[in-house]
Amino acid sequence: MQQVGNVERRTILKAAGASLAAAGLGATATACEGGSGSGDGTVTIRYSWWGAEDRAERINKTIALFEKKYPKIKVKTDFQQYADFWKKFNTQASGGNPPDVFQNAIGFLRKYDAKNVLLDLGDQVEAGNLSMDGFRAGLEKFGEVDGKLLGVPVGSNSMALVIDKPVWTRAGASPEQGWTWDDFDAAMTRIRDRAGRAGDSGMYGVMYLYDLYLRQNGKAFFTEDGLGFTEADLTRWWTKAEKGVRTGLVADAKKVVQIKPKSAVAGELAAAEFTWDNFVVRYTSEGTSEYGLAPIPTTDGKKTGQYLGSLMLSAAKRTRHPKEVAQFIDFMVHDPEVAKIMGYDRGVPTTQVQYDAYRPTGEVDKSIAAYEESLVKAGVLETITPHPDGADICEAAFLRIAEEMSLGKRSVDEAVEQFFTESKTALTG
Repeated sequence: MQQVGNVERRTILKAAGASLAAAGLGATATACEGGSGSGDGTVTIRYSWWGAEDRAERINKTIALFEKKYPKIKVKTDFQQYADFWKKFNTQASGGNPPDVFQNAIGFLRKYDAKNVLLDLGDQVEAGNLSMDGFRAGLEKFGEVDGKLLGVPVGSNSMALVIDKPVWTRAGASPEQGWTWDDFDAAMTRIRDRAGRAGDSGMYGVMYLYDLYLRQNGKAFFTEDGLGFTEADLTRWWTKAEKGVRTGLVADAKKVVQIKPKSAVAGELAAAEFTWDNFVVRYTSEGTSEYGLAPIPTTDGKKTGQYLGSLMLSAAKRTRHPKEVAQFIDFMVHDPEVAKIMGYDRGVPTTQVQYDAYRPTGEVDKSIAAYEESLVKAGVLETITPHPDGADICEAAFLRIAEEMSLGKRSVDEAVEQFFTESKTALTG
């Protein structure tokens, strides 16, 4: 997620699904136009992803390697900014002409599986065209839904607390593995009182963090078919958020909005922000301080609720070239040269061979690798909570409504009621 590409993955956390909230796919579609073939046996597959120019340059280099190894397979590429990608994908899928292979995320698997868009890659594994061996930390299961392999992970990340290290040092605060939410609150107070800065950027619109908090307490944001928490649960969470803003422990939301897309941490409005671990690269490029990764606070001093998340590659069910698509995905997740080109642009490589092939030399990338290694060593990683059809719309609503609340446009009770109303529609409609 390095440099510009990193902004795109942050958008996953902060705005996933917003572009699809008002659009739906038809249940039926005409035959997929998909990739094309030629008289000499060469086939062309279409590959789409979201990202910016830096990611495109890296991916095009990996495609050149793939086409050299598979001269009978040509890859036609297309990339967009995150929201534009899903608008275009939705239109293509509605017309029965999605790309043969495309970048995907956990919040969209059930959505597009329910609309008969995604190819179950399990058959290609059995045929020997795609290997699911050699993945790190159970990531080979990340793209499985109801026994179907709907996505193959290409890069891993996990939630973390990105901190402005000099500010924390000046405040005398020191986050450690196993610290509690009470410890976190005490650190926020120290930072406000001793360093003269808000402790946190405003974590209460971050769905994935709230998911971890719920998991620490025996619940989860999603079950397989709906929400896994109550209105009373969310009221408590957002009431604490409101108090944090009022007491200066959390940054002024109006100022945070004003400096977007720059983060509140890099903009020196807050000393910390909960986000994905590899976003620390972005903050380093945006800001002038030294930034680091701190562990997720816990309820009991042990359970963080964490899992490794991942971008993934999925295939269209209507592709004319499932074998070639599977070979392409296999190459992208196993070839060591691909890892050397991509680095940590999409997260830490998911297969061990690629992880070993790219050893970062920069301190920031080293810190990301060390953070994920620490999670494995601490034994805190669990299986990701399943996301139901409609999860992307719920996530977008959570972000938007939380921001409205933080800006004083809604009370906590109004915000909670609105979120549950919108979520009920998204998850049942």
